[in-house]
Amino acid sequence: MTRAHTRRFPTPVRHDGRDYLTTEQVAKVLGIKLSTVYAYVSRGRLHSSRIAGYDGSMFAVDEVDGLLQGSRHRPPAGVAERIRTQLTYLHDDRLHYRGHDVADLAQTTSYEDVAQLLWGERWTAAPPAQGNEAAPARGIGAAVRRVAGTNSRGLDRIRLTVDLLGARDPLRHHIEPAAVTEKATRVLVTAVDALPPGPSTEELDSEGSLAQRLWPRLTDEPATPRSVKVLNAALVALADHDLAAGTVAARVAASARGSVYAVIGAGLGAFDGPMHGGATTLAYRFLADALDDPTAAIADALYADTPIPGTGHVIYRARDPRATVLLEMLARSGGGDRRVQPAVTAIVEALGPSTFVNSDLALAALALRYRMRPDAAETIFALARIAGWIAHALEEYQAPRLRFRPEGVYTGVRPSGAHAT
Repeated sequence: MTRAHTRRFPTPVRHDGRDYLTTEQVAKVLGIKLSTVYAYVSRGRLHSSRIAGYDGSMFAVDEVDGLLQGSRHRPPAGVAERIRTQLTYLHDDRLHYRGHDVADLAQTTSYEDVAQLLWGERWTAAPPAQGNEAAPARGIGAAVRRVAGTNSRGLDRIRLTVDLLGARDPLRHHIEPAAVTEKATRVLVTAVDALPPGPSTEELDSEGSLAQRLWPRLTDEPATPRSVKVLNAALVALADHDLAAGTVAARVAASARGSVYAVIGAGLGAFDGPMHGGATTLAYRFLADALDDPTAAIADALYADTPIPGTGHVIYRARDPRATVLLEMLARSGGGDRRVQPAVTAIVEALGPSTFVNSDLALAALALRYRMRPDAAETIFALARIAGWIAHALEEYQAPRLRFRPEGVYTGVRPSGAHAT
């Protein structure tokens, strides 16, 4: 240990020609908790010794010094590294992608252009994968439809699409930006193709925007320019949201240099739960039950003392800007189920100033307004967020590898011969 450090603490114990510190001294030198010292021992990063005449474990100074030098290059155990990103900025109940207000982007910009903004790369209409008997993307979409059957969720079809495309791609681990975004584009287009088509949809329109292609996969309602514009706005508004659970999972996969397919798969794994992507389904069910009598639905929730699905948020304080822009556009779009707008208005009024509707309820309103599949809101959300996961992966591919390594504190049964203070 350096002299500067030895001067800050009591003189080390000299034993068999080496200097030793107590557990408390090690914790002070390293700036960690006692429990973290024990974690270091359980993981073999420190080795404890017993010295006659001294209670508790002792640690060689030179070993602690080596650990101290290494700690300057990584955060303390148990502390997740701070993630610096240039993608999404959340402040004062407003959301921005690379400095652009998402409320403006949702009304004026295609999902494809927003993906390009987040990626810093072009949206490439990639040709089908080649080599090793790779199937065309359209063939994979058809294969997913056959395997998934008629009643599977859109989210499951997206996951199958990602896995099949990855399995067919011999260059899946090519992580140069242009290659990554080309693969991501293929995933998105093929995932839409893998969704069950409506009665009037025989083939995917390869010339339309992603929103135009997606529309007939979600509903039998005729598409109009206004309705497709709202669907595109939903894709834009949900494309990224800083470090949500799925995004963190995607970045961890990218940190381990997982392929673009692994990144999306990791994101989908965290997304598939009632606290993330599934929250839209809960909001859909609540709003569907509330269409004929929203006051009664709200009263039932209040009586049961349960939160109303699709309301409030852990980040926003007074409003969710994504919900605001989507509901405003939906009110102007016309057509569809006319019960939805009055029900949403009643819910907003009943909530009062204490809380607000969020993007989950806004997506539910979109799905119900145009009589979409019951899981349409969740499907839209998952497809939208893929653009954000890819953007975060592109950032993470440029960062040091394997930088997410928090350490657990072992609290189980210790093996015989292990010592703890």
